[in-house]
Amino acid sequence: MSELVPTLREQFPALHQQVNGQPLIYLDNAATTQKPLAVLQAMEHFYRNDNANVHRASHALSARATAAFEAARSTVARFINAGDPSEVIWTRGTTESINLVAASWGDSLQAGDEILVSTLEHHANIVPWQLAAERCGAIVRPIPLNASGDIDLAAYQALLGPRTRLVAVGHVSNALGTVNPVAELTRLAKAAGALVLIDGAQAAAHLPIDVQLIGCDFYAFSGHKMYGPTGIGVLWGRRELLEKMPPWQGGGEMIERVSFAGTTFNQLPFKFEAGTPHMAGAIGLAAAIDFLQAQDRQALLAHEQALTRYLAEQLQALPGVNLVGNPAQRLGAVSFLLADIHPQDAGTLLDMQGVAVRVGHHCAMPLMESLGLKGTIRASLACYSSQQDVDALITAIGKLEDFF
Repeated sequence: MSELVPTLREQFPALHQQVNGQPLIYLDNAATTQKPLAVLQAMEHFYRNDNANVHRASHALSARATAAFEAARSTVARFINAGDPSEVIWTRGTTESINLVAASWGDSLQAGDEILVSTLEHHANIVPWQLAAERCGAIVRPIPLNASGDIDLAAYQALLGPRTRLVAVGHVSNALGTVNPVAELTRLAKAAGALVLIDGAQAAAHLPIDVQLIGCDFYAFSGHKMYGPTGIGVLWGRRELLEKMPPWQGGGEMIERVSFAGTTFNQLPFKFEAGTPHMAGAIGLAAAIDFLQAQDRQALLAHEQALTRYLAEQLQALPGVNLVGNPAQRLGAVSFLLADIHPQDAGTLLDMQGVAVRVGHHCAMPLMESLGLKGTIRASLACYSSQQDVDALITAIGKLEDFF
């Protein structure tokens, strides 16, 4: 795969620049990925040629915009193997997708109901459930981890019970890179009568997604973490659940008829899409998916898995470097600490050498608390990442030791 990386990199303009007088080494892909020319061109084409509001006019530009917008929905449905495009709801991102479920489906929660949330989770898959629980007296229970940074399956099974209404878990951890066995977690939850929501923000760029094979009830992901634009995301849900859920936001598009005597709501997916949508974002996300699907996905995954292992091995070989977590499967991200160097200082000094990494708690404060840490340094990879990028990071870390 390594011989294909230069060809891939040519398609990402942002990678070909210098930062602080050094060639950019971009290792912050878990926060957001760079965008290929295909995405930039698709969005520019829309704004230059087809810019009009969708679904609401009879003129040619609106017809073209609507066709492209709904074609993008179908592209997403195929990408995740959804049963029907109408199960695909456009949102601003994973965070909004989870908040939609927590606010709408969450209306059905009652006092004493339990929501299980793994300790690995991003705040976006914790706080919405806490808010939903506070409204009705439900309980959010954390699923503990074992020493490696994997979900403790025995503890998880012990937590599942007749009061469990929902399990909310990430497909891949943004902080440790842990790949969770989401199909097995879902199977166990279903056996206990619970629904399952998967946060796929960190998985969509790397792994094949098949919501029917996983067996979950909701799956959420963001465009900007998989080479698409910011401000666009997806919530997939089972039709029978979405049909029963009340609208989350009111306004245009989500209605069938409005009068002061009462309002009737639109059919799926529009019931959950109030207001003018991010049309260019949806079209850009579809272009990102087309870009990904045009590649050899198996080869890309093998490359990213091998590079993740190489990154962990090279970091572990450095004196004074401590890896955080050693999960059974790790993909895309490695967190670590440098002895006697605060993560914030390390991040600043690495940036001076052109190396972009993420430092801090990674919006996973409960995870950091469970590890007894305030934060880590995280290097994260994408399809365009190379062994040379990892080697540049290792060299830059070596210079930090000399500096201190």
